[in-house]
Amino acid sequence: MISIAVIFPLVFTIRGSFRRREKALEHLSQFRASLNTVHYLVISKSELPDEEKIIIRDSLEEISEKTIGHIRDNNCTVEHLDNAINNVYDFILNHKEFFGRSLRDKIFKYMNDVHESVENLLAIHTHRTPISLKAYCEIFIYLFPLIYAPIIINNIGLSSPQWFTYFIVIVTEFILITLFNIQDKLEYPFDNDGLDDIQLENFKLNRTSDSNCSK
Repeated sequence: MISIAVIFPLVFTIRGSFRRREKALEHLSQFRASLNTVHYLVISKSELPDEEKIIIRDSLEEISEKTIGHIRDNNCTVEHLDNAINNVYDFILNHKEFFGRSLRDKIFKYMNDVHESVENLLAIHTHRTPISLKAYCEIFIYLFPLIYAPIIINNIGLSSPQWFTYFIVIVTEFILITLFNIQDKLEYPFDNDGLDDIQLENFKLNRTSDSNCSK
């Protein structure tokens, strides 16, 4: 009964949180790689004036900063992020004379990858482990001592020292609470509040050389 009521849901939520973190890493990698590819395709056009290349570079950096800022701090709205992405599409369409159809299709393909990565990151940012499931786990974790203590007493007998019963229940409760807290930290890997959080600075378009790449 304890396995069904506590351990199974807890393990299920931990595995779900871990998969969300791995998916977030995949989308962040695709996000930065696609932005860089668009930048390389644009600057490869020698006919395009340098000031126009600076404009597109600034637009791509804006997408990078707003995306990272939103999932980390919620410091920009989704509308502003959508506008930043649309600016790149508008730039390419307004400079058709510099980009042939084949090159435009390539740029739009990689911008579609950017858009898809952003949407996936926003989904991971917004939709997490169902609140009802987390509440269920937490309730049964705190009810666990009341259920488990009589079972221990029944198994070891009333003649055994009381401290032994308390010791087993406290250690088991500590393990369950620790696992629950690990799941809670792992579930949202963007706020840099846990040991296993994603180092978002490494996925910015203009990441610096001193970015922490240890994780």
